[in-house]
Amino acid sequence: MSPSVHRVVVLALDGVIPFELSLASRLFGVATDSDGRRLYEVVTCSLDGRPVRTAADFSITVERDASALADADTVVVPPAEEFTAITGPDVLPRRLAEALGLIRPGTRIVGICVTTFLLAAAGLLEGRAAATHWHHSDHFRRQYPGIALAPDVLFVDSGRVLTSAGAAAGIDLILHVIRKDHGSAVANHVARRCVVPPQREGGQAQYVEQPVPQSSGTGTASTRAWALDRLHEPLQLADLARHADMSRRTFTRRFRAEVGLSPGQWLTQQRVELARQLLESSELPVTRIAERVGFGTDATLRQNLHAAIGVSPGAYRRTFRA
Repeated sequence: MSPSVHRVVVLALDGVIPFELSLASRLFGVATDSDGRRLYEVVTCSLDGRPVRTAADFSITVERDASALADADTVVVPPAEEFTAITGPDVLPRRLAEALGLIRPGTRIVGICVTTFLLAAAGLLEGRAAATHWHHSDHFRRQYPGIALAPDVLFVDSGRVLTSAGAAAGIDLILHVIRKDHGSAVANHVARRCVVPPQREGGQAQYVEQPVPQSSGTGTASTRAWALDRLHEPLQLADLARHADMSRRTFTRRFRAEVGLSPGQWLTQQRVELARQLLESSELPVTRIAERVGFGTDATLRQNLHAAIGVSPGAYRRTFRA
């Protein structure tokens, strides 16, 4: 393994939920560069190197103890149901606190679902925003009123520490990390390999009332596909509703029920994603990219890109130029 490969260490704790435990190895593990070389090394450890009880009817065996955390570039902590009982530093188990103390300053930490409780108790979320599973958001606020909880979003990127809601939101967060590290092309390749959506922005709602339409004839999927082929056009709500053969009010209600965003928010998200791909893979001037994705002017593109990921088109292109 090349020494330049980014080392991801997964900390498996007793009661870990198996699905979330598998996300780091599954997603980081298939990220490769254009020559097929792996971009991440993923290893799993427990506190003492012994088998770990999961939340299912089996345990897992690991080969490393917590000392592996000292060499990590990124630490991923998948959730255990017991984490919600960690309500402050005095409840944080001593051995766990010592293990977290081995993480080098500046190492990126990714917490999934109720791992937010553990990270808060360890003092790692002080001065940061965070996300957790919506079901536990009120409990979290009561225990940690000083932490800015975003209760309804998929994930929050607070720089060194990133947190997500449960289960599938962990996939969104890890893809976000890969996209930050290596750009959209690599993240999209990972998503295709794992057959998952390539991008759901962190601000998208956790809870979608009707994620699967009851009938393909009454949903908005065909209109979304139609719109994706016309992002360069000045699409309005009336255009989308007309294509779906619905009133604007009915279309908006069904769209939000299926996607979790308003039509306008979704269009902006898709335009930003297309702009990112073009900035990475083409020589087109920023003004031309703005026109191609439907923002019209480079000022509008700059505003929306900065709102989404905090950088200008020029800075993004310099960082992720293919």
